[in-house]
Amino acid sequence: MDKLKKVLSGEDEDNNTDESGILERASQASTLAWGTRMKGFLLCFILGILCSILGTCMLWLPGFGLAVFAVMYSVGNLCALSSTMFLIGPCRQLKNMCAKERALATTIMLVCLVLTLCSAFWWNNNGLALLFCVLQFVAFSWYGLSYIPFARDGIIKLCSICF
Repeated sequence: MDKLKKVLSGEDEDNNTDESGILERASQASTLAWGTRMKGFLLCFILGILCSILGTCMLWLPGFGLAVFAVMYSVGNLCALSSTMFLIGPCRQLKNMCAKERALATTIMLVCLVLTLCSAFWWNNNGLALLFCVLQFVAFSWYGLSYIPFARDGIIKLCSICF
């Protein structure tokens, strides 16, 4: 914030006016402080969890419960997923989501999210909507496990032992 004040007041000692200097200063002035990032992350993540829980509670409402569930659960997953953008930034988050070890889980999660909404609103098929929500949850969990070293290998090994 101090750098922004210096630049706006003209007290900046560095009179570098080339484009890279301007872009660098704008980038430095627009970055969030660590505390603000943590607050944004926590707010978005808690909002995502609350939306998912509220959607699950709305599932048993007669008539429109499934549609509300599908929307709230999907919005909750999107909020929880986007919460990490506060920590690492949106560009890096998108690069991480498209990395080879996460690309399949990301694709399945986003496709299941769209199919959940389609089955709730256009197809009016409750079974498919619930199936896609379960697949969305599994894909989101698999995506999250990719950030923990050897977690996926441990889950695969545990499943192979159980079956």
